[in-house]
Amino acid sequence: MISILAQERLLGATLGCALTGIVVFEQRKRIYDSVSSYQSEMKEPIFGKKSRSEFALLWNKTVDQIFVPVIEAISSRRW
Repeated sequence: MISILAQERLLGATLGCALTGIVVFEQRKRIYDSVSSYQSEMKEPIFGKKSRSEFALLWNKTVDQIFVPVIEAISSRRW
């Protein structure tokens, strides 16, 4: 038979575990809510998807215009 002292310790440990579980659950819930509200408030980056693709296209055209003559000059020397 379990002594009264052991029963009190077991009850204390059980209640402590339950309280700790509740506190951890509530903290995780608050963290999740704060992260989701922050993500919903985030604004579109400076360059949106359309602007990024337009910038990439412009960048590629510029690189082609600069380096095509260089490549042709190197090719004409048969390097």
